[in-house]
Amino acid sequence: MASEDKPDEQAADDGMADWAEALLEQKASDSGGGDQQSGGVLSGEAPKPFSSGGSSLDGSVNDINMVLDIPVQLSVELGRTKVPIKHILQLGQGSVVELDALAGEPMDVLVNGYLIAQGEVVVVNDKFGIRLTDVVTPSERLRRVSKS
Repeated sequence: MASEDKPDEQAADDGMADWAEALLEQKASDSGGGDQQSGGVLSGEAPKPFSSGGSSLDGSVNDINMVLDIPVQLSVELGRTKVPIKHILQLGQGSVVELDALAGEPMDVLVNGYLIAQGEVVVVNDKFGIRLTDVVTPSERLRRVSKS
C-alpha cells in the first residue's frame, strides 16, 4: 500500500516543481528585460497567442495539457431542502432533516457547482462512490453555464 501512495506524492511534487520553475522563469524575465516587455495589456501591443509558431497541432496539445491538471471541486448532492433559521438553530445530534430527493433517485454530480452528471451510490473498498448513469453533454453544459 505504501508503494501505491508514492506515485500520487510524486505527481504532487512534480506539480509543485512545475509551478516553482514557472515562477522562477517569470521572475527572471521580469527583472532581466525592463524595456523588452511586450504583449502586455498596458503596452499598447496586441496580446500574443499561447502557442508561439511551430505546428499548431503541437501548440494545441501543449495548451490543453496545461489545464488538464487544474483541480476542480467535484461533489455529489444527496438532496436539498429549505428550512427556517429557527429549525437550524434547534438541530442537534440525532436530528433528522428531510430532503426533497426520493430514496433510490439518482444523485446529482456537480463540478464547481455545475451539474455534469447523475448517478447511483455504490460502495468501493468501504468508501462511498458514485456510478454515473447519465452524463450531461458538453453542449448542454455550455448552454447551462452561459445562462448563469
